[in-house]
Amino acid sequence: MSTRFEMPAQAKHSRFKGIQLPPSGWTLAVLLALYIFTGLTGHDPWKNDDAVTIGVVYDLVVNGNWLTLGLAGRPYPDAPLHYWVAAASGHLFAWALPVHEAARLASGVFTLLSLTFIYLAARELHGREQAPAAPLILAGSIGFLFHAHEAQPMLATLTAHTAAYWGLTQMPRRPLRGACCFGSALGLGFLANGLAPMLPLLPVAGFVAWRSENRQQSTLMLLGSLLLAGAFAGIWLAALHVTSPEFLAAYWQSELAQLGGNTQPLLSLLRFLTLLPWYAWPALPLAGWALWAKRRHLRTLPLALPIWAFVLTLATISIYLDARSAPALLLLPPLVLLAVPGVTSMRRGAANAFDWFNMITFSFFALLAWIGWSAMVVGWPERLARQASRLEPGFVGQFSLANTTLALLGTLVWVWLIATSPRSPMRGIMHWMAGLTLFWLLIATLWMPWIDYGKTYRPVSAALAKALPEPHGCIASTSVADAILASLDYFNGIQTIAAESAAGKKCNLLLIHGARRNGSWQQIWEGGRPGDRRDTEKLRLYRRAANSGPNRPLSEHQQRCAGHCILKA
Repeated sequence: MSTRFEMPAQAKHSRFKGIQLPPSGWTLAVLLALYIFTGLTGHDPWKNDDAVTIGVVYDLVVNGNWLTLGLAGRPYPDAPLHYWVAAASGHLFAWALPVHEAARLASGVFTLLSLTFIYLAARELHGREQAPAAPLILAGSIGFLFHAHEAQPMLATLTAHTAAYWGLTQMPRRPLRGACCFGSALGLGFLANGLAPMLPLLPVAGFVAWRSENRQQSTLMLLGSLLLAGAFAGIWLAALHVTSPEFLAAYWQSELAQLGGNTQPLLSLLRFLTLLPWYAWPALPLAGWALWAKRRHLRTLPLALPIWAFVLTLATISIYLDARSAPALLLLPPLVLLAVPGVTSMRRGAANAFDWFNMITFSFFALLAWIGWSAMVVGWPERLARQASRLEPGFVGQFSLANTTLALLGTLVWVWLIATSPRSPMRGIMHWMAGLTLFWLLIATLWMPWIDYGKTYRPVSAALAKALPEPHGCIASTSVADAILASLDYFNGIQTIAAESAAGKKCNLLLIHGARRNGSWQQIWEGGRPGDRRDTEKLRLYRRAANSGPNRPLSEHQQRCAGHCILKA
């Protein structure tokens, strides 16, 4: 008897009470659509990338500066593609959704395109039968889940990477089409996030050309693709050169600073490696198993291409990008392409264990989600209800019939799915992705009001707007993160001037995020989110004391000390 989980030919598309494995057609489309668009709406901008991106989109929608991006009244030199798509979505759905929710639909579009392109690349490398595993593995990666449901420009770069891999996998059979796809992806990727995130694709393309049977033709095709990429990027750069050379200079300055590399690349490499075990689950262990199971075939293109791409991408982002969660998205496509053959080559015992682990884990998480909802809305269990109130003081749970019905329907579908799925090598990864979708659905429908209550800056912004004296003139700010500046501008139109730029301006108000300030400034307001308990998490508004001089700018020491030490009068 074989110890591998083989898929008999007659069972590859067998049906048992309706579900088909591997999933395809409407089954796959509905599952992915539910995964993608759940949670994109229904909450305010949240701190960090989500709020910053929405702030830039809001500035674009209000002011119409499609070439020169801005954030809260300040220039924001960055690549524009994601912001363009998000702003177009904001205009298109303005009749139904607020700007921040309509802007997040762009993330859904890029997520859908990424899943489509990774499927097409897997089909070229591993065949039509194994290809459906690729979008399931990518969507099932835990790190991908977090960023796929926020306003995140790196999703546009991820789309460009997956499209580039699709183009490169077509080079052996359709070199012209593959080169055009690769060049377009490279150019659009530059417009999505600049040059550094696209650098690892260049040596990967060189590797594909070197492995090609007709090296000269493939090399010429790929060189031509670079011209196509340059054309895409050049249109925007030329328009900037004509209309706003100052913005172009600032953009190139930030690009060159990024290309200068990290000061500690080895530390960044270590951080990415320690991030991957949970971030890339289950792609990472499946890729590891594929390396072992196919160890005699590592030189073949279906394995060598993703191995080479992963190593180059890891090295490049460790050198040029910050060791954050968002850039790690670029590590997922090569891992997924490597993990696809690991699904069907898994031994029967391991496949069954993986499947049972998935069913038990997400059934347990679903139960916890319902218990947590009961604590927040009904007040039972009492101990958990008290803990929820302690974490977010002042929150009052409200029963929503629509959200509860949707969550209950999703739970019932999960029970039906695990009871009716036929035996198949795809069942484990299908249950993982479906379970993750269920858990995210329950969080978005049952827990979202509680989470949003603690993360939004809407009440803080409203309180600050009410505390501002009339007329108040300009407001200087220091140690205030871009995400908070974006939220203040989006909710109440409050814009500040950076303290280092306030010299010579008559700014008698100062906004600080951090420790208290003494001396020539008098505090007139303090605020924060319900869960912000430490002094360093509070926003504070100060007015210049009457005896300190009307137009005295902040000294260099004051700017450097803001939020970290106590200044003398």
